[in-house]
Amino acid sequence: VSPAFLHANSTSHTWAFSAIAEIIDNAYDPDVNASELWIDKIEANNKTCLTFTDNGAGMDPDKLIKMLSFGFCEKSVYESKSGHKPIGHYGNGFKSGSMRIANDVLVFTRHLRTQSVGMLSQTFLDRTKAETVVVPLVTWSNKDRKREDNEETINIRAITTFSDFKTEDRLLAELKELEKLQTGTRIILYNLKSDKTGKLELDFESNPTDILNPQTLAIDTTSVYRPVQEAIARYQVSLREYCSILFLKPRMKIFLRGLKVKTKLICKSLSQTEIDRYKPHWLDKPLKITYGFTCNKDNVDEYGIMMYHRNRLIKAYEKVGYQKQPNDLGVGVVGIVEVNFLQPIHNKQDFNKDERYNTFMAALSLKTNEYWNEKKNGTNRTVNSEGMISDWLWAQCDNCLKWRRLPDGISRSLPDKWFCYMNPDASHK
Repeated sequence: VSPAFLHANSTSHTWAFSAIAEIIDNAYDPDVNASELWIDKIEANNKTCLTFTDNGAGMDPDKLIKMLSFGFCEKSVYESKSGHKPIGHYGNGFKSGSMRIANDVLVFTRHLRTQSVGMLSQTFLDRTKAETVVVPLVTWSNKDRKREDNEETINIRAITTFSDFKTEDRLLAELKELEKLQTGTRIILYNLKSDKTGKLELDFESNPTDILNPQTLAIDTTSVYRPVQEAIARYQVSLREYCSILFLKPRMKIFLRGLKVKTKLICKSLSQTEIDRYKPHWLDKPLKITYGFTCNKDNVDEYGIMMYHRNRLIKAYEKVGYQKQPNDLGVGVVGIVEVNFLQPIHNKQDFNKDERYNTFMAALSLKTNEYWNEKKNGTNRTVNSEGMISDWLWAQCDNCLKWRRLPDGISRSLPDKWFCYMNPDASHK
């Protein structure tokens, strides 16, 4: 693979957060199966770096080199297993995502018997005038932290020369941090992308507990332009907000800049909730579509269809039916659906526009209109979310990560940390 492909491959992500989502997917997928992911920024060699640290299974040297190289994907083994399905299909997401956010990335990983560091670096390939993508990788034994002094000496020299970690001891210090997790992976993106003035693309300064994307455009080039969509949704600008809706049923805790992301169970946080079904002849069983009115008084523009694939958000607040008209019909209606029968495109921000997609979207438009007509008698009445409350109150346990329905009548103000034993409903403690 030519080094130029690293940049070309990354351009599929026109939106920075879609690239970050690819890295989050890696921690979530069943081969890693992390229960916790920490996203933060650090300063290394006077440069701002973006870090992702998970407590998953880690990687041995063979798996790490495949992650950093092209043409490998071992996630298909999980396709035939029940339960947790992988989001990734092609083994390309990490490369396209990381190279979209930064020019260079270091991956530190600790497995059962080994600990390794690998580098995927456009700077390294450019400076050495490499004709193919070369991935320096070094491995130490967990037992005595020793390595073989042959080819790995060359790789150590390459990594310490072309990264912000200038000595082997500095690399080992990063790996030392993973010992606390027993196994896990730490990804450090450095030489982050900046604009023409030299200002970093991502904003780490405006909010100390968030990462903002101020360059988000009003028109998302990955989707169809809709004249009725006036405001930019919060998830497009705030990484914290995006992470809160990224998974339909959150299984992994995400900590952003030291503060836990409060995940949203959107299908359980609506008012006037109803379930509809979609059953074309090519689906084995009916597809459930949850409808309701948003209770989000802070941003009333966040309505439309939330489309997930294998638990992962692909399209957010997609306007269908009445919602595409320049009036108030359909405003406030939210639909949630998991469409595993559709095929996401390579950047996981849209679906292939095949016959099944077109048929489904037509049906979805009709069903959304029917829900509005039933609740509002087809009138052009504006929905006031100010006085709306969700049909039920749900809380996620910080220990088991399960969501629990709370009985009526208790305060809707919940503590930052909530556990099953705090549920007044004794049957769900």
